[in-house]
Amino acid sequence: MYAAINTFVLVLASVFPVVNPPGSALVFLGLTRGATPELRATLARRIALNSLILLTCSFLLGALILQFYGISVPILRVAGGIIVAVAGWKLLNEGSRKELDDPAGDTSRVDLLDQSFYPLTLPLTTGPGSIAIVISIGLSEATVTSPAHRIIFVLASLLALFVLSLTILLCFSYADRIQRLLGRGGTDIAVRLSAFILFCLGLQILWSGANDLLRSTLSAG
Repeated sequence: MYAAINTFVLVLASVFPVVNPPGSALVFLGLTRGATPELRATLARRIALNSLILLTCSFLLGALILQFYGISVPILRVAGGIIVAVAGWKLLNEGSRKELDDPAGDTSRVDLLDQSFYPLTLPLTTGPGSIAIVISIGLSEATVTSPAHRIIFVLASLLALFVLSLTILLCFSYADRIQRLLGRGGTDIAVRLSAFILFCLGLQILWSGANDLLRSTLSAG
């Protein structure tokens, strides 16, 4: 039981700050300006489910997939960092212009639902940083020798990912309440601030991957 609790807390504490559901909810709010609360609730459910599937697959199969395609974790961070930084820069410059003129229109609804996986889930919610961390946690499973402890490790890790996805669902579902609390001007400021943080996070992920690549190149030389 102690090992299960320790693994659960370790996984949740490692991934939660990177995913940052409360902060991601503000970015989600900015990208769905003008959407109805019902549409946001639908998107929140889809994003939470997509995040759970993506993180679970990364935990169970991530190392195998990267090895099969010959992709290293630093390359994953560089590519993902570029995507996150571009998304943050775009949102930072668009600001309130992102608001839809006809939020109840069918085209807007279809467009937003089509974006539930990309970019709302990947990379804005569960991006390369969280995927790289989950893959690293999955790789550490090999250090667990006992079969019973390995089962506990996997189940506790999956439970932590489920709790994280549930937190994403709650934060995103009630993002409109943040909008009402802050008001139009406050929401615009919060969205721009979150977009700037998202841009910085993308640069940080990019630098982390590039730094690992540079170190590996220098050590090989």
